[in-house]
Amino acid sequence: MSYLIKPNNYKPLLDLKQTELGIKQIKDFFQQNLSSELRLRRVTAPLFVLKGMGINDDLSGTERAVSFPIKDLNDSQAEVVHSLAKWKRLTLAEYKIGPGYGIYTDMNAIRADEELGNLHSLYVDQWDWERTITPEQRTVSFLKQIVTRIYSAMRRTEYMICEAYPQIRPFLPHDIHFIHAEELLQKFPDLSPKEREHAITQEYGAVFIIGIGGKLSDGKEHDLRAPDYDDYSTIDPATQLPGLNGDLLIWNKVLNRSIELSSMGIRVDKEALLRQLQISGQEHRKELYFHKRLLEGSLPLCIGGGIGQSRLCMLYLQKAHIGEIQASIWPEEMRKQCTEWGMPLI
Repeated sequence: MSYLIKPNNYKPLLDLKQTELGIKQIKDFFQQNLSSELRLRRVTAPLFVLKGMGINDDLSGTERAVSFPIKDLNDSQAEVVHSLAKWKRLTLAEYKIGPGYGIYTDMNAIRADEELGNLHSLYVDQWDWERTITPEQRTVSFLKQIVTRIYSAMRRTEYMICEAYPQIRPFLPHDIHFIHAEELLQKFPDLSPKEREHAITQEYGAVFIIGIGGKLSDGKEHDLRAPDYDDYSTIDPATQLPGLNGDLLIWNKVLNRSIELSSMGIRVDKEALLRQLQISGQEHRKELYFHKRLLEGSLPLCIGGGIGQSRLCMLYLQKAHIGEIQASIWPEEMRKQCTEWGMPLI
């Protein structure tokens, strides 16, 4: 079911021509800064992968992949990628990329089960990145270092776009605030996970929530994660809290709510994979190609994630609907309502 937020007194700051130019400027500038900050080289990524190899991501484990038969492979099924977390790790191994360096790519996906609205589309475009690390870097402290570098690239991009379009005013705080999902639960025990995200992000402007996927003290997960890419179960010695992953959230003043720009984390090692497959009741995945490679030790330790391209542009250009940034399919009633509310969809 689609869901539409009506912003208060909304009027686009840029016309259609300026918007298209702004989108290109943001994408060109940010990806170059991301590459420099994390020492990433660009690679070409697939739009689809073979089904049944464990390479495609299951996200929260409930989304259906768009699939089709391949005539020249005896009608073997291919799946449009959900994201590229596992494919990137295989690529790090194939390219023999050492610690301290990594890759990034343009990831394009179709998520047919999305609930369409201001922030969600059938079409997903993001920068997927992955970086090889050492065993000693599998800590929350190192995770924070990487998040801070990404946030630095975001702030430089904000400065660039505000210089290009003076009608857009800066809004990002100087620093990003870190909090564990368990600490967030204790801070707002009477709120739902999504309400907690809104509350903490409104307070600080930019927040990274650590430890998403494992159960908290109330017996519930802050949000769901597939068990075979992010490490959400390893206990960090410094905090004694589980999870080496998280989400980056920014307060969107146009929609008056938080928006997630990036989901990322230190990836599972052999021990974490076995533990999380057991916890989730999915131990059968050990027989899949990707999982066998990881368990036999032929894949590097790494950290990685995805950064939403359209969402980032939507935030910088202060748009109220992601359809003002990208072309997609929308319910006719939504398209009509958006026009009435001054949100022209591409």
